[in-house]
Amino acid sequence: MSEQKVVSSSHVKVAFASLIGTTIEWYDFFIYGTAAALVFNKLFFPKMDPMTGTLAAFATYAVGFGARPLGGLVFGHYGDKIGRKVMLYLTLLIMGLATFAIGCLPSYDSVGIWAPVLLIACRLFQGFALGGEWGGAVLMSVEYAPDNRRGFYGSWPQLGAPLGLVLGTMVFSAIAAFVSDADFMDWGWRVPFLISIVLVVVGLYIRGRIAESPQFQRIKDKKQEAKAPIIESIKNHPKEILLAMGARFAENGFFYIYAVFVMMYGTQAMGMPRQTILNGVMIAATLEVITITMWGLLSDYIGRRPVYIFGAVFSAIMSFPLFYLFSTKVDYLVWIGIVLGLAVGHAAMYGPQASFLSEMFGTKVRYSGVSLGYNLASIFAGALSPLIGTWLLITFKPDTWPISVYMICLALITVVAVYFATESHKKSAEF
Repeated sequence: MSEQKVVSSSHVKVAFASLIGTTIEWYDFFIYGTAAALVFNKLFFPKMDPMTGTLAAFATYAVGFGARPLGGLVFGHYGDKIGRKVMLYLTLLIMGLATFAIGCLPSYDSVGIWAPVLLIACRLFQGFALGGEWGGAVLMSVEYAPDNRRGFYGSWPQLGAPLGLVLGTMVFSAIAAFVSDADFMDWGWRVPFLISIVLVVVGLYIRGRIAESPQFQRIKDKKQEAKAPIIESIKNHPKEILLAMGARFAENGFFYIYAVFVMMYGTQAMGMPRQTILNGVMIAATLEVITITMWGLLSDYIGRRPVYIFGAVFSAIMSFPLFYLFSTKVDYLVWIGIVLGLAVGHAAMYGPQASFLSEMFGTKVRYSGVSLGYNLASIFAGALSPLIGTWLLITFKPDTWPISVYMICLALITVVAVYFATESHKKSAEF
């Protein structure tokens, strides 16, 4: 076998392994969001009225994002000191155990206040694990990829988000379709959490069959690892960390508007069937699996910045039509709104994101720098968007324009950040 074939085989294998792992981790993370929108208000906050209980459930959802920067700091530090591969083992294992534990939790009626306390504890572990997962997974793919295909192969682990969303939504949809509402509230909601342990075992096996990132391995062989990666990344790359954060505001905030907030908005505010919204999200996420790689590949040809800015601008434009389409209560129109938001607007930002953010940092501190920018943005964007959306809905009901204005503000932050970032798609191998 020629050297070229070996290299080709390696980067495809690594990208696939990263994809499988991120799919499992995002599945675990997203089923929490679905459960928070559909059942957690009744099981863990039954003393509150439905909308306030939902607000409390979304608050526990946001807690997971608060733990992500800590996970990014810890796993980023050791990922730049020890290696990417070991950290990917640990993040997947921690996430799987925390998710399985949620499926075993007693409700408020059984143990009172301890039920939401235990729920929050499990959510913190989920967030901690995911904070370290993304950086390691995308770096393995990007650092293995050929120079002219970093956008394309870097988009593979990004597919874990829509695939995890599809998988989680399919499981919830199947259970909801075959059990009564009473059984769903009693035990059906637990099934998606419990079966995650099987997926984790599969993911650990697949990740065990890949080698360490060649770029990091060269640094390690020369004993040139950073002594304090986190400190060095903050000291030497403060601008890049801030720009990475800003680039994520629209992508991250809009994703959770479409994946989580619309679930609550469609069922509780608009009175639509739960299955209708679940189907819409599932269709959109399925199409996004295709469009993410398309946008990632396009960024290899025309650059990361124009593709990313298009996604942010398109998302801003969709902020008002989205709620008009929901107001019709016509299934296919609602689905069109969700599809355009996820498969076009969000995908155009998410496709080139892994390569774009990775190319901002040098190999020695890349895991730390990428994880910091990525996860700090999650606190202010993804963690708060369902919460802020719900608060705006309660405060200004029946008007939805404040939510649209909020979405446009997220897009503006991202457009400014990406505009001031350096185009990087033509960087050399040791970027």
